[in-house]
Parts: sequence; C-alpha cells; structure tokens
Amino acid sequence: MKRELTDRYLKSLEAPASGRLEVSDTKRVGLRFRLAASGRASWMFEKRVKGGLKRKHTLGGWPEPVSLSQARALALEIEAEAARGVDRVAIAESDRLNAETARSKALSVRQVLEIYDRLHLSGLRRGAERKRQIEQALRPKLDDPMGNLTKADLQKPIDEKASAGRGVFANRIRSALMAFTNWAADRDHLETDIGLKLTKPTKETSRERTPTRSEVHAIWNATFGLGTLWGPALRLLMLTAQRRQEIFGLEWSEVDLDASTITKPGASTKNGREHVTHLSPPALSELRELKDKAEVDPKGLIFTTTGKTPVSGISKVKARLDKLLGEDFDSWRLHDIRTAFATAMVERGVAENVADRVLNHSAVGSAPSAVARVYNRAGMLEQRARALDAWAEIVTGDQSCVVKLHG
Repeated sequence: MKRELTDRYLKSLEAPASGRLEVSDTKRVGLRFRLAASGRASWMFEKRVKGGLKRKHTLGGWPEPVSLSQARALALEIEAEAARGVDRVAIAESDRLNAETARSKALSVRQVLEIYDRLHLSGLRRGAERKRQIEQALRPKLDDPMGNLTKADLQKPIDEKASAGRGVFANRIRSALMAFTNWAADRDHLETDIGLKLTKPTKETSRERTPTRSEVHAIWNATFGLGTLWGPALRLLMLTAQRRQEIFGLEWSEVDLDASTITKPGASTKNGREHVTHLSPPALSELRELKDKAEVDPKGLIFTTTGKTPVSGISKVKARLDKLLGEDFDSWRLHDIRTAFATAMVERGVAENVADRVLNHSAVGSAPSAVARVYNRAGMLEQRARALDAWAEIVTGDQSCVVKLHG
C-alpha cells in the first residue's frame, strides 16, 4: 500500500490479525511504515547506493523513539549519503568485524592455545605433546595478548634450543609454532601469519649411529644410577625397543603381567594400529617390582610424578645418563636403541619382517593380503617374543634369557 503518511493516519491504523501491515510513504520514496500483529510499529528505509547495492535501513520504532517527521529526516540523510556512494550497511558490517577482530586479538596467547587444543590438537594422536612444546616455547608470553605476539618471540625459543645443541628438537618446535600461528591467523587471532618465515635451525640427515652390544649393556648398567622412577622407565624402554612416548606414557591397563604383554591401542601408536609387545623376563621383573612397591591405580600411568601426566624432562635425565657413561662414550640418543635392536636381531638370523613388527614399523612394499595381515598380528607373536627374549640377554648380559630363535 502507498500513500502520503500523516500522524493522524498512522494513529488510525489497527494491527492486523496476523502477519504485518506495510505502508509506503509517497512523500519520501523508499520510506515504509510497518505494523506487526503484536501492535509493534517501526520504520524502514530502502535506497540503492550509488554504484552499489540496494540497502535496507531500520530506523527505529514509532511513535518513540522515531516520529514521522524524524523518520523522513533520517531517510533524507541516508538518501544524500547513498547519492555520494556512502554505504551505511557496509560500514556497520566492517565496524562489527573490526570489533570482533579486536576482541579476538585481545585474547591471551594461553587462551588462544586452549581454543587451538580443543578444536584441533585434541584430535591428533600426539596433540598433547604438541601443546606442551608450544607452551614451553611461549611460556614468557602465555599471558600476553595474542595480537602482540611477534616473529621474534617465536624465533627465540627455536634458536635457544639450536644453540644448546638440540637442532632436531628445535626443528620440531618450529613446526609446532608454525602450525599454531597459521591456524591463529586463519581465525583472525593474528593479523598475519607471523610464523610463516621462521628460520629452520638445522638440516636433518638420516642417522647411522648403532650402539654396539657392549655399549647397550653399558647403558643398561648406567640406568641403575638414575633412581626409582627414571631407572625402571629407561630399562623397560630398552628391553621392549618401543618408542619412548609409548613406554613413558604406559598405563597399567595396557599391561597384562599374566600374559607377559603390553597392548597399546591404535590411538597411542605412531601408525594408528593396535600393537602387542612381548615382555621378556627382565621386563616383567621391572613391572612386577614397580607394582609391588606401592599402591597403584589399576588404570593409571606407570611412570608419573603427578598421577595425571607422563614423566617429563627426558633431556635432563639423558644428560645425567651420559655423565654416568663417561666422556669417552660416543654420542647417542634413545632412538638408537631401536636401531641396535634391529641390527642385533638380523645378525642373529631373525627375519627382517619380525624385527619390523616388534618395532611396530608400517609395512613397506605392496599392501599385505587379508591372510597376511592376520598372520602378522597373531602368527608372528611367538617369533617376536623369542626375538625380545634374545634381545634381553644382549641388554642385560643375563644368559638365562637366552632362547632358541628358530624351531
């Protein structure tokens, strides 16, 4: 409906039984009076912006706060702006987005990291480890506004690790920080991705260090000088030849002392597959002694100081272990134990695929058949157990661990 609106006419209108009554003002084209079934009355003005879109503007309610004369005056003002190309709707939207961005950047680094953890890291197998890396690297900045974080703040912890001779770990920190800032920039917690050009501290090359049998035995003996927490943890790591996060994060619910096995669920392994590890007599002895010494949570962590998180601080423990081994002991790292296991077993005639299954390496070459997959999980467990028993003899020097590897 169209007509020249007056105050008397507007007062005469009755609310519709349903829906909405709308009357266009012929005196100020584009101005509309709206009356809802609830009795609420309001103004709306529609006008095309020069060179742009047709926009709708809500002017307010009638008779308060906007009378008929005030509605026409507001409409005239908007019309004049639109003729100059001024788009009030676009400006308001831009202001809203800027305000949201400002609020986002006002969040602390810690708060943004918590959001990142909840939305992304928590879905990764090693998400908790990645979060710890970021927390440790940005510890001095965790309570600062996220928007104040700089590239220099990110590069500093990377360079500090590299200067301490831990180039590979520095690379890992760099990767974690780059992923974090990329995610944050995509969600406007940062104006730009400040981690995009972080300098890589070192070029990684494949290691060829394989500790000899005598060196492995020397490392084993040295662990007895590390106390009642780290000593058993490192000895179990050596005896099982598993990845360190899988042993240091071991839970009692994953251990079956009667069956002499550790069963890690796929969510806790690098390749995402359930993995069974045989426990040799010395490994069983370590775990039984731990269980006998104190009351334990049957589903809790085995190696922990808090009861909630796995042990941490391996770099300091490794330094203590190296000191016990002496200055003449060649440089090595924990992962080299796995290489030593594979080398020693193949030298003893253990099939490479058996050694690979002990180490839980992903299968190489063509995909195995369904029958082969079942055989690898079940039929090779006995061979894997024999290999780990033989490895225990090498590690401990205890001849009672010697078993036949074939037959």
